[in-house]
Amino acid sequence: MGWNRHSVELGLHERRTGIVCVDNYQARGRHSSVEILPNLESDMRSSIDAQAQADPKFQSTFLYNARISTRAVQETLVSKLGYHQSELPSRQTLVEILNRLGYRLKKHKKPSH
Repeated sequence: MGWNRHSVELGLHERRTGIVCVDNYQARGRHSSVEILPNLESDMRSSIDAQAQADPKFQSTFLYNARISTRAVQETLVSKLGYHQSELPSRQTLVEILNRLGYRLKKHKKPSH
């Protein structure tokens, strides 16, 4: 049933005092990157705008094509904007944020020999 000593002790304490203890269930878990780092989106946008361009054929629903990798975005955030590597979200999360902002990252092509 999911009961343990802590649950029983809490129930007895509530019965003895008459005060119902409310669990703060919403505060559990990991918060989104935007909540943890509120300036992350604007900092990402400012670091990419210098290297982004409009889609020349206007075939994409995305606003810009950026010739920059996610790794380069991470390195820019750490080296130029003062973020710590440990506080930044994963690369996949950064890609999702960039797509949500309207950027589409291009894959780097390997040079042909």
